Amino acid sequence: QVQLVESGGDLVQPGGSLRLSCEASGSIFNIYAMNWYRQAPGKQRELVASITSRDSTHYTDSVKGRFTISRNNAKNTVYLQMNSLKPDDTAVYYCNVVLMPTMRQYWGQGTQVTVSS
Repeated sequence: QVQLVESGGDLVQPGGSLRLSCEASGSIFNIYAMNWYRQAPGKQRELVASITSRDSTHYTDSVKGRFTISRNNAKNTVYLQMNSLKPDDTAVYYCNVVLMPTMRQYWGQGTQVTVSS
């Protein structure tokens, strides 16, 4: 079993910054990728950013240049640095881990990010 614990969500004004963290624990072997998804009210969950075991990163277009994903392998932790936040970034952010070779996925419980003045 794998447990994911997210933290860092908060209420922030437009233009502000937040850093989300997600620590993985349990039976963690051969992580293929660590991802951040988000789900806004009434919308589908979307992939925001991902980082593979080879540190290859991917971002959805709406966050490019504003968000940065990184990982600390020693701590099994993935981060999402979010700058220049906009009200459209308001959502519950979920951490996701994909393990090799099964490509099984695990999810965190989510952390709320609210961007509002």
